Amino acid sequence: MTWKPNPKYKFTFGLWTVGNVGRDPFGLPTRPELSPAQICDLVGEAGAYGVNFHDNDLIPIDATAGEVAEIKRDFSAALKRNKLKVPMATVNLFTEAVFKDGAFTSHDPAVRAYAVQKTFRAMDLGAEFGAKIFVLWGGREGAESDAHKDPYQAILHTRQAFNLLAAYNIEKGYGYKFALEAKPNEPRGHIYNAVTGSYLAFIQTLDHPDMFGVNPEVAHEHMAGLNFVHQIAAALDAKKLFHIDLNDQEFGRYDQDFRFGSANLKHCFHLVKILEDHNYSAPRSFDCHAYRASDFEDLKWFASGNMRTYEILADKAKRWNTDKDIQALVKNITAGDEKIAKLLKSTSKASVKSISEASFDRHELATKRLPYEQLDQLTMELLMGVR
Repeated sequence: MTWKPNPKYKFTFGLWTVGNVGRDPFGLPTRPELSPAQICDLVGEAGAYGVNFHDNDLIPIDATAGEVAEIKRDFSAALKRNKLKVPMATVNLFTEAVFKDGAFTSHDPAVRAYAVQKTFRAMDLGAEFGAKIFVLWGGREGAESDAHKDPYQAILHTRQAFNLLAAYNIEKGYGYKFALEAKPNEPRGHIYNAVTGSYLAFIQTLDHPDMFGVNPEVAHEHMAGLNFVHQIAAALDAKKLFHIDLNDQEFGRYDQDFRFGSANLKHCFHLVKILEDHNYSAPRSFDCHAYRASDFEDLKWFASGNMRTYEILADKAKRWNTDKDIQALVKNITAGDEKIAKLLKSTSKASVKSISEASFDRHELATKRLPYEQLDQLTMELLMGVR
């Protein structure tokens, strides 16, 4: 494949994505493990902008000082030869048995403190490689039954942890922006802060809300049956879309982490369109993995396919915005009385009075045509390449 992605999109992959060995809850690995350096070579060949990592994706939790130095040296060399950046780092607070009942929300204050300390060290590691975004996903922050844990207390403990991370960020001068990632369930029966909107509200209660935003993931909102594009709109409106994880997912299933665009192409189109229309400029990160049956050569198609699908859909979004028939429909659908529209933008006493005293004919207003079938069909024809 000779195609190379446009660097303006800043496509990135987590070490855990391309490096996924094909293991699932019912089956053993189907692919050999790749070293961080080998993963860099693969995504570098595909033309990616960068790689992201959990602390223990890069450095095994029990690595010796000598092993740590060697891993860092090999990883640095791989980044350099592939001209890759490390825009984002994160921390693994879900694999080890110590986090069996949560990290920041554990009942045990020593576990909570260890989780904070481990995150400090992950922040150190990310900063060492130039990361400026730090993602926090609470994979074990939840419960199977509310008899097990007081969710109100869990919120308090989460706030304490995030405030400590912000204080460490300030003390060290790292300049991190923290991006909070929501998920409704799996691996816990229920995970706190289950959807992006939960975090958008929670951020305002922190000591340094300016330092915190969100990292929505397609699959996580789809698991809850939600419209991901609407979550992105809310994050953009709040100016809190610090990072994004792209993949694909059938609605209501387990966390499938499919290649971007492989399951719900129209939905992915509208996602790309809102990102491009609103000039999203942070990295576009792919948090997914290849089909379990794929071999090493197929991994290359997986990596390129994610990026290529995004760029194809970005081009489709441009075409949608300039298609004469589509835009004529949009203009007619969105047209209205400009004087009333102006009133709605103001909260002045004059505007309130004018709206309060205005006369509206609901029957006449209901007669306006909304040719949504036509608009959606033209959108589908554009996506299918016949426009």
